[in-house]
Amino acid sequence: MTRDDQTAALTWRDGDVPVSTRFDDPYFSLDDGLAETRHVFLAGNDLPGRLRPGFAVAELGVGTGLNLLALAACAEASGIAAIRYTGFEAFPLDPASLARALARFPDLGALAAPLIADWNPAGFTTRIGPVEAQMIRGDARTTLPAWQGRADAWFLDGFAPARNPELWEPALMAEVARHTAPGGSFATYSAAGAVRRALSEAGFAVERRTGFGRKRHMCAGRLPE
Repeated sequence: MTRDDQTAALTWRDGDVPVSTRFDDPYFSLDDGLAETRHVFLAGNDLPGRLRPGFAVAELGVGTGLNLLALAACAEASGIAAIRYTGFEAFPLDPASLARALARFPDLGALAAPLIADWNPAGFTTRIGPVEAQMIRGDARTTLPAWQGRADAWFLDGFAPARNPELWEPALMAEVARHTAPGGSFATYSAAGAVRRALSEAGFAVERRTGFGRKRHMCAGRLPE
Protein backbone atom coordinates (compact mmCIF):
# COMPACT_ATOMS: atom_id res chain seq x y z
CA MET A 1 0.00 0.00 0.00
CA THR A 2 1.43 3.38 -0.98
CA ARG A 3 1.43 6.47 1.17
CA ASP A 4 -1.23 8.02 -1.09
CA ASP A 5 -3.48 5.03 -0.39
CA GLN A 6 -3.11 5.56 3.34
CA THR A 7 -3.34 9.32 3.75
CA ALA A 8 -4.69 12.35 1.94
CA ALA A 9 -2.80 13.86 -0.98
CA LEU A 10 -2.57 17.62 -0.40
CA THR A 11 -1.49 20.93 -1.74
CA TRP A 12 -1.68 24.17 0.27
CA ARG A 13 -3.39 27.46 -0.48
CA ASP A 14 -2.71 30.75 1.29
CA GLY A 15 0.04 28.98 3.21
CA ASP A 16 -2.08 26.92 5.60
CA VAL A 17 -5.34 25.91 3.90
CA PRO A 18 -5.13 22.25 2.83
CA VAL A 19 -6.60 21.35 -0.55
CA SER A 20 -7.22 17.77 -1.60
CA THR A 21 -5.51 16.99 -4.89
CA ARG A 22 -7.62 13.83 -5.11
CA PHE A 23 -10.88 15.82 -5.08
CA ASP A 24 -9.61 19.32 -6.00
CA ASP A 25 -11.44 20.85 -3.05
CA PRO A 26 -10.29 22.74 0.09
CA TYR A 27 -10.88 21.20 3.49
CA PHE A 28 -12.53 24.32 4.88
CA SER A 29 -13.63 27.78 3.82
CA LEU A 30 -10.86 30.03 2.55
CA ASP A 31 -12.63 32.93 4.27
CA ASP A 32 -13.20 31.59 7.80
CA GLY A 33 -13.30 27.84 8.32
CA LEU A 34 -14.33 27.99 11.96
CA ALA A 35 -17.19 30.42 11.31
CA GLU A 36 -18.36 28.15 8.50
CA THR A 37 -18.33 25.14 10.84
CA ARG A 38 -20.31 26.98 13.48
CA HIS A 39 -22.90 28.18 10.96
CA VAL A 40 -23.33 24.96 9.01
CA PHE A 41 -22.70 22.07 11.37
CA LEU A 42 -23.40 23.45 14.85
CA ALA A 43 -26.28 25.84 14.14
CA GLY A 44 -27.51 23.53 11.38
CA ASN A 45 -28.01 20.82 14.02
CA ASP A 46 -29.40 23.31 16.58
CA LEU A 47 -26.32 23.03 18.77
CA PRO A 48 -25.55 23.74 21.54
CA GLY A 49 -29.25 23.86 22.42
CA ARG A 50 -29.79 20.12 21.94
CA LEU A 51 -26.61 18.99 23.69
CA ARG A 52 -26.97 16.78 26.76
CA PRO A 53 -24.75 14.17 28.44
CA GLY A 54 -24.52 11.15 26.14
CA PHE A 55 -25.39 13.14 23.00
CA ALA A 56 -23.83 11.41 19.98
CA VAL A 57 -22.50 13.13 16.87
CA ALA A 58 -21.24 11.34 13.76
CA GLU A 59 -19.48 12.75 10.73
CA LEU A 60 -18.81 11.67 7.16
CA GLY A 61 -15.45 13.18 6.29
CA VAL A 62 -13.31 13.96 9.36
CA GLY A 63 -10.86 16.07 7.36
CA THR A 64 -8.77 18.28 9.64
CA GLY A 65 -10.90 17.55 12.70
CA LEU A 66 -12.08 21.17 12.73
CA ASN A 67 -15.74 20.22 13.15
CA LEU A 68 -14.83 17.93 16.05
CA LEU A 69 -12.88 20.71 17.75
CA ALA A 70 -15.71 23.20 17.23
CA LEU A 71 -18.12 20.68 18.78
CA ALA A 72 -15.80 20.23 21.76
CA ALA A 73 -15.48 24.00 22.24
CA CYS A 74 -19.26 24.36 22.00
CA ALA A 75 -19.89 21.64 24.59
CA GLU A 76 -17.17 23.00 26.88
CA ALA A 77 -18.61 26.52 26.77
CA SER A 78 -22.05 25.09 27.57
CA GLY A 79 -20.74 23.05 30.51
CA ILE A 80 -22.00 19.79 29.04
CA ALA A 81 -19.82 16.68 29.37
CA ALA A 82 -19.88 13.13 28.03
CA ILE A 83 -20.49 14.00 24.38
CA ARG A 84 -19.62 11.23 21.91
CA TYR A 85 -18.22 11.72 18.41
CA THR A 86 -17.59 9.16 15.68
CA GLY A 87 -15.98 10.20 12.40
CA PHE A 88 -15.67 8.14 9.22
CA GLU A 89 -12.67 8.95 7.01
CA ALA A 90 -11.28 7.17 3.94
CA PHE A 91 -8.26 9.40 3.30
CA PRO A 92 -6.99 10.83 6.60
CA LEU A 93 -4.38 13.54 6.82
CA ASP A 94 -0.92 12.65 7.99
CA PRO A 95 -0.08 14.03 11.47
CA ALA A 96 2.18 16.83 10.26
CA SER A 97 -0.43 18.10 7.81
CA LEU A 98 -3.08 17.97 10.51
CA ALA A 99 -0.97 20.10 12.83
CA ARG A 100 -0.20 22.58 10.04
CA ALA A 101 -3.88 22.96 9.12
CA LEU A 102 -5.07 23.40 12.70
CA ALA A 103 -2.42 26.02 13.45
CA ARG A 104 -4.72 28.38 11.53
CA PHE A 105 -7.10 28.26 14.52
CA PRO A 106 -5.09 29.29 17.60
CA ASP A 107 -8.23 29.78 19.70
CA LEU A 108 -8.74 26.01 19.49
CA GLY A 109 -5.13 25.21 20.37
CA ALA A 110 -5.78 23.67 23.79
CA LEU A 111 -8.41 21.34 22.32
CA ALA A 112 -6.33 20.60 19.23
CA ALA A 113 -3.31 19.43 21.27
CA PRO A 114 -4.73 16.01 22.29
CA LEU A 115 -6.15 15.45 18.81
CA ILE A 116 -2.76 16.10 17.24
CA ALA A 117 -1.01 13.96 19.87
CA ASP A 118 -3.33 10.97 19.41
CA TRP A 119 -3.99 11.29 15.67
CA ASN A 120 -3.37 8.02 13.82
CA PRO A 121 -4.36 7.71 10.15
CA ALA A 122 -5.26 4.06 10.78
CA GLY A 123 -7.94 5.13 13.28
CA PHE A 124 -7.92 6.26 16.89
CA THR A 125 -9.87 7.11 20.01
CA THR A 126 -9.12 10.15 22.15
CA ARG A 127 -10.68 12.65 24.52
CA ILE A 128 -11.07 16.24 23.33
CA GLY A 129 -12.26 18.28 26.32
CA PRO A 130 -15.79 16.98 27.05
CA VAL A 131 -15.92 14.83 23.89
CA GLU A 132 -15.00 11.16 23.62
CA ALA A 133 -13.90 10.92 19.98
CA GLN A 134 -13.26 8.05 17.60
CA MET A 135 -12.18 8.02 13.97
CA ILE A 136 -13.03 4.94 11.90
CA ARG A 137 -10.71 4.57 8.92
CA GLY A 138 -12.05 3.32 5.59
CA ASP A 139 -14.69 3.79 2.93
CA ALA A 140 -17.91 4.82 4.71
CA ARG A 141 -19.91 2.70 2.28
CA THR A 142 -18.35 -0.26 4.09
CA THR A 143 -17.60 1.03 7.57
CA LEU A 144 -20.89 2.80 8.30
CA PRO A 145 -23.12 -0.24 7.67
CA ALA A 146 -20.92 -2.19 10.11
CA TRP A 147 -21.11 0.50 12.82
CA GLN A 148 -23.21 -0.46 15.83
CA GLY A 149 -23.91 3.10 16.99
CA ARG A 150 -26.56 5.74 16.28
CA ALA A 151 -26.10 9.49 16.14
CA ASP A 152 -28.31 12.27 17.44
CA ALA A 153 -26.72 14.62 14.91
CA TRP A 154 -24.75 14.15 11.69
CA PHE A 155 -22.14 16.40 10.12
CA LEU A 156 -22.20 15.51 6.41
CA ASP A 157 -18.92 17.05 5.32
CA GLY A 158 -17.53 15.09 2.42
CA PHE A 159 -15.97 16.95 -0.47
CA ALA A 160 -18.35 18.53 -2.96
CA PRO A 161 -20.86 16.02 -4.42
CA ALA A 162 -19.69 16.76 -7.97
CA ARG A 163 -16.12 15.81 -6.98
CA ASN A 164 -16.76 13.12 -4.35
CA PRO A 165 -20.09 11.52 -5.38
CA GLU A 166 -19.36 8.29 -3.50
CA LEU A 167 -19.92 9.99 -0.15
CA TRP A 168 -23.37 11.26 -1.18
CA GLU A 169 -24.85 8.15 -2.78
CA PRO A 170 -28.51 7.40 -1.94
CA ALA A 171 -27.52 4.06 -0.40
CA LEU A 172 -25.10 5.78 1.96
CA MET A 173 -27.64 8.45 2.89
CA ALA A 174 -30.03 5.60 3.73
CA GLU A 175 -27.34 4.19 6.05
CA VAL A 176 -27.00 7.61 7.67
CA ALA A 177 -30.74 7.55 8.39
CA ARG A 178 -30.54 3.97 9.67
CA HIS A 179 -27.84 5.07 12.10
CA THR A 180 -29.74 8.11 13.36
CA ALA A 181 -31.75 8.18 16.57
CA PRO A 182 -35.46 9.10 16.33
CA GLY A 183 -35.69 12.86 16.12
CA GLY A 184 -32.03 13.03 15.11
CA SER A 185 -30.70 15.57 12.66
CA PHE A 186 -28.19 16.24 9.92
CA ALA A 187 -26.59 19.36 8.49
CA THR A 188 -24.43 19.89 5.42
CA TYR A 189 -22.99 22.77 3.45
CA SER A 190 -24.35 21.15 0.27
CA ALA A 191 -27.73 22.11 -1.15
CA ALA A 192 -27.39 19.99 -4.30
CA GLY A 193 -30.71 18.65 -5.49
CA ALA A 194 -29.46 15.06 -5.62
CA VAL A 195 -28.27 15.29 -2.01
CA ARG A 196 -31.57 16.72 -0.79
CA ARG A 197 -33.53 14.04 -2.67
CA ALA A 198 -31.38 11.22 -1.29
CA LEU A 199 -31.81 12.44 2.28
CA SER A 200 -35.53 12.96 1.82
CA GLU A 201 -35.92 9.47 0.38
CA ALA A 202 -33.97 8.15 3.38
CA GLY A 203 -36.65 9.56 5.69
CA PHE A 204 -35.39 12.99 6.72
CA ALA A 205 -37.57 16.10 6.58
CA VAL A 206 -35.15 18.27 4.58
CA GLU A 207 -35.06 22.05 4.39
CA ARG A 208 -32.83 24.51 2.60
CA ARG A 209 -31.28 27.19 4.78
CA THR A 210 -29.07 30.20 4.20
CA GLY A 211 -25.53 29.09 3.48
CA PHE A 212 -22.26 30.47 4.77
CA GLY A 213 -20.38 33.28 3.05
CA ARG A 214 -20.55 33.05 -0.71
CA LYS A 215 -22.71 29.90 -0.64
CA ARG A 216 -26.35 30.91 -0.99
CA HIS A 217 -27.81 27.73 0.49
CA MET A 218 -27.10 24.72 2.69
CA CYS A 219 -29.49 22.07 3.95
CA ALA A 220 -30.46 20.48 7.24
CA GLY A 221 -33.13 18.11 8.43
CA ARG A 222 -34.62 15.82 11.05
CA LEU A 223 -35.91 12.27 11.27
CA PRO A 224 -39.39 11.81 12.74
CA GLU A 225 -39.54 11.09 16.46
